[in-house]
Amino acid sequence: MTERTFTPALGRFAPTRFYDPVVALTRERLWRSLLAMHVAPQPDDVIVDVGCGTGSLALVLSRVQPSARIVGVDPDPDVLRVARRKADAAGVAPEWRAGMGDALTEVLGVDVASTVVSSLVLHQCPVAMKRAILASMFSVLRPGGKVVIADYGLQRTRRMRLAFRVVQMADGKADTQPNADGILPVLMSEAGFRDVREAEVVSTVTGSISVYVGQRD
Repeated sequence: MTERTFTPALGRFAPTRFYDPVVALTRERLWRSLLAMHVAPQPDDVIVDVGCGTGSLALVLSRVQPSARIVGVDPDPDVLRVARRKADAAGVAPEWRAGMGDALTEVLGVDVASTVVSSLVLHQCPVAMKRAILASMFSVLRPGGKVVIADYGLQRTRRMRLAFRVVQMADGKADTQPNADGILPVLMSEAGFRDVREAEVVSTVTGSISVYVGQRD
């Protein structure tokens, strides 16, 4: 992601309209539910979904806690149009903002979110951009706030490493391999988050997806 370009939702794999059916193959209901459990949204929360895509996670959080303010941010106008349609059909009303993951304060300001979430975004980004997005998440988060990220993490077994090759074909090995090597918790800590931990690991047909949790002091 930069102001000039970003990786589409399915990378080189398929057009955006196929995103939801493809992601459903990754045991999406399970890992999104686990992510929502670790978010544990409260009525007064402001939750920012970074790289919200077609809005699936924002809709889950809106259903779990209708009184929370959910803000989905994504640079892709095509996926935001899909997100709006899905929200209208579901009868929930997250806010949708066009913006880059490394420029959240330009869209929302600083210290505004009680929780920042993201799903299946960072594995598509070069390491420098992973760092920039995490730094942006830190800046938009209030002191004492929480970050919860679901993404491809350390691929611990040969089976998961083989399965992850599908993702690498779509999004490129250079950007995805650091995730497979377990870089995300290191980068989260470098960005300033404390008590970073891998809270969940879900094996899927495209590799294992981890849920990472951290805090801003």
